Amino acid sequence: MLDSMKGGALPLSSLNHISLLCRSVEDSLNFYQNVLGFTPIRRPGSLDFDGAWLFKYGIGIHLLQSPDPEAIPRKTEINPKDNHISFQCESMALVEKKLDELNIDYIQQRVEEGGIYVDQLFFHDPDGFMIEICNCDNLPVIPLRGGEQVMVCKRVNLGIMPQQKMAMQYASTEESHITCA
Repeated sequence: MLDSMKGGALPLSSLNHISLLCRSVEDSLNFYQNVLGFTPIRRPGSLDFDGAWLFKYGIGIHLLQSPDPEAIPRKTEINPKDNHISFQCESMALVEKKLDELNIDYIQQRVEEGGIYVDQLFFHDPDGFMIEICNCDNLPVIPLRGGEQVMVCKRVNLGIMPQQKMAMQYASTEESHITCA
């Protein structure tokens, strides 16, 4: 285990993007744009490989064309314990309805903690990467040290930079609070 007393954790500010290796950048671009609502953005012209960048919800997704598309394993089983990225939503019922309309296979789960319920939907992107849609902000954020509830993470509009600055300033002055920004 790393010794946490040697200067502390890295001075990070936020998650920037995830990169996903794709069988077909075109198919994945279509999925992330038309199913999850991401917007394609310009990527540096100096990149000498096929790919696409997208952005929404305060996070980037970088799609990378695999040099050997058939080497990417094809996943058919939807396993919530697989690597995945999770997105909050306003209405689980509307997400479920849209997935049904798009004929996207998914599974549902419900997690309960102290009378608080979290609903989850899991499905794959075209390359088998797991996507979760949830109302996880129902759960309080409780640090393992100290044990008291410090905040319930609610949706934050990360597209507005002043809110991010305010949240970071607040976090630096209030050690006992965890922010969502």
